[in-house]
Amino acid sequence: MRTVTALGAMALFALSTGCGNTADGAKQDAENAAAKTEQAADAAGTRMEGAMETGEVKTALLADTRVGATGINVDTNEATKTVTLNGSVKTEAEKQLAGEVATSKATGYTVVNNLAIKP
Repeated sequence: MRTVTALGAMALFALSTGCGNTADGAKQDAENAAAKTEQAADAAGTRMEGAMETGEVKTALLADTRVGATGINVDTNEATKTVTLNGSVKTEAEKQLAGEVATSKATGYTVVNNLAIKP
């Protein structure tokens, strides 16, 4: 009878320890999931900010009648705070002006002007 009682006590101890580990594991899993969700939200926010900056620069270029902006592609890298102008314009003056417009709209960003001159 003592052997049965001792085995029962050990089984009860093992179960309670196992449940404690399971609860700790579940807590850790929840914390990991929360951290991953926060990282994903931060990344989405960063992409959103970059998209907004791209839109603002492109809108300003299209609104400026001195720049033929239809051939200009605007890309923004929020992580490096860089706005890049790709595509082509007709003159060196247009290229320079496009860079100035982008710089004035993208405050706090570096503007990389990769525009080609294609008359």
